[in-house]
Amino acid sequence: MTGLPRWATLVRAHNPGPMTLDGTNTYVLRAHGATDGSVVVDPGPLDELHLAEVVAAAEGSVAMVLLTHGHPDHSGGALLLQQMTGAPMAAADPQFCVDAGPLRPGTTYDGIAGLDVQVLATPGHTSDSVSFLVPGDEAGLLTGDTILGRGTTVVAHPDGRLRDYLLSLTAIRDLAGPLTLLPGHGPAGGEASERAAAYLAHRAQRLDQVRAALAAGDTTPEQVVRRVYADVDEVLWPAAALSVQAQLDYLAETEPSP
Repeated sequence: MTGLPRWATLVRAHNPGPMTLDGTNTYVLRAHGATDGSVVVDPGPLDELHLAEVVAAAEGSVAMVLLTHGHPDHSGGALLLQQMTGAPMAAADPQFCVDAGPLRPGTTYDGIAGLDVQVLATPGHTSDSVSFLVPGDEAGLLTGDTILGRGTTVVAHPDGRLRDYLLSLTAIRDLAGPLTLLPGHGPAGGEASERAAAYLAHRAQRLDQVRAALAAGDTTPEQVVRRVYADVDEVLWPAAALSVQAQLDYLAETEPSP
């Protein structure tokens, strides 16, 4: 499974970097022949050039703005886009909502932009992370930072929690497919449930490595990072330390010391 569904257009923001990969993926959603405007998912950073490109991809008509979570590389430009288009805006976090209520699990936007868009709660990367399922002949799943198009994501401790993240990955793995993966960073395409299964395997491996580091005498996230992430660019070690702290908390909750 490669490429985008015909109802999705990817507009990549101009913010490449170690944490954002090629840049934030903004998606413009609209079924062929729909006349009520587009849905914009994750407007990206506050970058007027990027937002102008998003509006152009939407052909000037936006029916709804949706956020997968509140990190600035996804939400920084959201309020300006809302002001530019007048479209209602919704997220799980009420502070990002304009003329719309907060996103809740199970909410479905029926027929918007000619599509049905279902809200799935997928916390873990952050507590407010959601994904959007678009069913149909070319079904797809927009995952924000819960699953990336390349590499793995950070469990952003203390807001992000590994227990929640593992449950979210399990829920995505168990979705009826096939579902094209539309991630918040990296290339789109591939099968979402397969990537979720691979992420779960990776997390299990990392937990084993953290257990081994603790057994070897490491006591702080920084010490664990030096051992477990020795092959990772050091510029990513601060982010890795957040995930390690989330792993340590998870092990303390599920495998308390005698």
